[in-house]
Amino acid sequence: MKEKLFIFDTTLRDGAQTYGVDFNVDEKKILASKLDALGVDYIEGGWPGANETDTQFFAEKMEFKNSTFTAFGMTKKTGRSAENDPGLAAMINVSAPSACVVGKSWDFHVDLALGISNDENLVNIAESVNFLSSSKKEVHFDAEHFFDGYKANPQYAIKCLKAAQDNGARWMVLCDTNGGTLPHEVEQIVSEVVKDIPGDQLGIHAHNDTGNAVANSLAAVHAGVRQVQGTINGLGERCGNANLITLLPTFALKDEYVDKFDLSIDTKNLGQLTELSRLLDEILNRVPNRTAPYVGSAAFAHKGGLHVSAVNKDPKTYEHIDPELVGNHRQIIISEQSGKSNILARLKSTGIQINEDDQTIQKILDRVKEREFIGYSYDGADASFEILVKKVIAEMPTYFEVVNFNVNVKNSGGEGKTISDAEVKLKFGKEELIGTGQGVGPVNALDNALRNNFQSSGYAELIKDLSLIDYKVRILNTGTDAITRVSIESSDKDKKSWYTIGVSENIIEASFRALIDSVEYKLMKEKAAVLS
Repeated sequence: MKEKLFIFDTTLRDGAQTYGVDFNVDEKKILASKLDALGVDYIEGGWPGANETDTQFFAEKMEFKNSTFTAFGMTKKTGRSAENDPGLAAMINVSAPSACVVGKSWDFHVDLALGISNDENLVNIAESVNFLSSSKKEVHFDAEHFFDGYKANPQYAIKCLKAAQDNGARWMVLCDTNGGTLPHEVEQIVSEVVKDIPGDQLGIHAHNDTGNAVANSLAAVHAGVRQVQGTINGLGERCGNANLITLLPTFALKDEYVDKFDLSIDTKNLGQLTELSRLLDEILNRVPNRTAPYVGSAAFAHKGGLHVSAVNKDPKTYEHIDPELVGNHRQIIISEQSGKSNILARLKSTGIQINEDDQTIQKILDRVKEREFIGYSYDGADASFEILVKKVIAEMPTYFEVVNFNVNVKNSGGEGKTISDAEVKLKFGKEELIGTGQGVGPVNALDNALRNNFQSSGYAELIKDLSLIDYKVRILNTGTDAITRVSIESSDKDKKSWYTIGVSENIIEASFRALIDSVEYKLMKEKAAVLS
């Protein structure tokens, strides 16, 4: 019989403690609904009563199909009964059927932070858990600083767990709060703890201060714990928490875990992981981590010609799972290191059919190397590469022609505001149109001028949802006449992103070329008709 492994998401509580992160109620609702659809066992919504946002969020009375809504709080204060503690009352008064209460388990913190005796701390844990469990709440006791506490005073750390267990806690969660414990220590300590507390009542809450939060979580499961806490993208205070986006497919797809454990999460739901990861980045206005395991855009990217040739024969040669299982996809990188295998694989992925013996393949490869010699890099610039190929094989529609563009930057002097104005003249068929725009910088002004130009053309609706989400500049050599490479990431209403590139001695021109590629690619995606 397989054992059940429970997943506890704390993105909306512990993840919200990240520097620079401040979820609003609507964002919490969106993320909570996505987590419920994914199928995690517990969603920790926040700390009711601690701040207005969390209080309002719990007042929304979220209804979940798959997950158990969980409120967070701390053990009662010394000298106050559990019944009269406002923090515990807030947890009782919300509709969430589950409560996670945090208490100290390191005697150093009991003395220094709380200023009470070890016995008083045990009483606070016991009475708080008893009050919550007696109120029909499923109780999780987060044993804060457990691993450091166990190293310093193992007997007392275990007493803290027993105080919670004896008073009705369903879960005793071992927290590596400082994030300094290493995997071999976690496995060793958990192996000792399960002699006193059954593993199916233990959880792990790992922080990432040594970069080992995922490894520590796996080590804890290997040693016996059956609940794993973490966050989307490893969000969390300081260096973050264990990354559930990495842990979930590991539990669901790797034989060692598949053979031993059942998850509430259906394997088919793993296809939501890449979207969920990028949704959080979008909410936080962050650029997704390209090298994130499983879901990063580079997680299944192949560049070397020999690698690509092998992947074309069998993806298992350089891929540990099928990327589609987690909602990701394979990328074949085109660069100066590319061979024909890269070109063929990339063409196949874009739906362009060319026979491998066709001389056009060599023409495309030569064109790529020629362009990269002057500063272009198609390593990741997927949209610009597709446009280049379509032009080489004479299949790129001419949606418009650039007649000219002009940008002016002006400042009133001193601390005055700098304003950029741009004018772009485009030719659509036989008609020339001029668009103007203003922005906080020249690229922003050019983007606005382009959009205003298109408002008068037949393409206005097709580019309405086009948005620029990232802009990078790289100087390729030194001097005031240095070659500049600009890359732009764009997106549409479906949250599908693409990358374009421009190169010039002039940073404005390089930016404009990348912008033009982005617009042309969007029109090509939409199968826009050429205007006469």
